[in-house]
Amino acid sequence: MGISVADVEALAAPLVAAAEMDLEGVTVEKVGRREKLSVVVDADGGVDLDAVADLSREISAVLDNDPSIGDAPYVLEVSSPGVDRPLQLPRHWRRAHDRLVSVELQGGESVTGRLLSSDDTSAELEVDGAPRTVPFAEVTRAIVQVEFDRKDS
Repeated sequence: MGISVADVEALAAPLVAAAEMDLEGVTVEKVGRREKLSVVVDADGGVDLDAVADLSREISAVLDNDPSIGDAPYVLEVSSPGVDRPLQLPRHWRRAHDRLVSVELQGGESVTGRLLSSDDTSAELEVDGAPRTVPFAEVTRAIVQVEFDRKDS
């Protein structure tokens, strides 16, 4: 039968919220005889390694005591999103403030610019020295660009 994503989400969500984080995703995959449960969390200002470790212990304790999980062997991984996570929700854009983002728009146009601000419906980018508003409804994909040698002004 196995452990379901819905069960893990239902058990983890209240703990994640109590830690003042957002549950960004849960995956369950079979790895040998065990199931690998991956719980991805994020928060404004990022997540601290100690907070993730504490949350991991709390989620593990709840999973161990829940009848829907039973005696199913699992490995739990609690982490923050990687740099390659697409910007899909307004909170993702808010957390990427002042970062360089690459955006693909409906119609095939691509834009790369510094994220100046965002709200629930659009983002303001600085593209080639000029501001440009990008409505989320027109975005097909957006990701933060990794900058190794950024020169702050």
